[in-house]
Amino acid sequence: MFTKQCIVTLDMEGVLTPEIWIAVAEKTGIPELRLTTRDIQDYDELMRGRLKILERENLKLSDIQEVIGTLPLLDGAMDFLNTLRDEAQVIILSDTFQEFAYPLIKRMNMPSIFCHNLIVKDDKIVDYHLRLQDQKRKTVEMLKTLNFKVFSAGDSFNDTGMLLAADKGSFLFAPQNVTDKFPQLAHANSYKELLDSFHQFQESL
Repeated sequence: MFTKQCIVTLDMEGVLTPEIWIAVAEKTGIPELRLTTRDIQDYDELMRGRLKILERENLKLSDIQEVIGTLPLLDGAMDFLNTLRDEAQVIILSDTFQEFAYPLIKRMNMPSIFCHNLIVKDDKIVDYHLRLQDQKRKTVEMLKTLNFKVFSAGDSFNDTGMLLAADKGSFLFAPQNVTDKFPQLAHANSYKELLDSFHQFQESL
């Protein structure tokens, strides 16, 4: 029997790495920067608020990159990713920015990542540029048109389009305020649970 090739798409922050903006909030003592896509569903609203805070507090790109440089991967993330990449192709689909992601992706041995870009002038973040509107969902949909079966996992409101578009979508480490709004989606609380779900998906192909 012919089995379609499988691709796994994963969110990055909250799934494989700490949340960058929460880490910056803790480092700077600015509580408003703790807000993420788990809290605010409208990504532009979230980013416009962040840009205003950066302007007000005179925080530069280099300040944020310094914090990112200290972040570890989540406990168990590297073993999980290595196991997954032995069994399927993996693409990270993230609403972070290339200027933030590189040190973390490097620690993961450079998996493919689709993310966005910042607009920076003299070390000051003045705006952001989306690589593609709703890129997570659209990427999954296009992979399916290329005859791939897609398994996806994420933790936030901005992942739900990807999870619903995938052949199998699952939350991982998602808070209850997110999972309660999407009861039709599976929810894993550990990498082992997610791997078990992925293996069940593979067996169904």
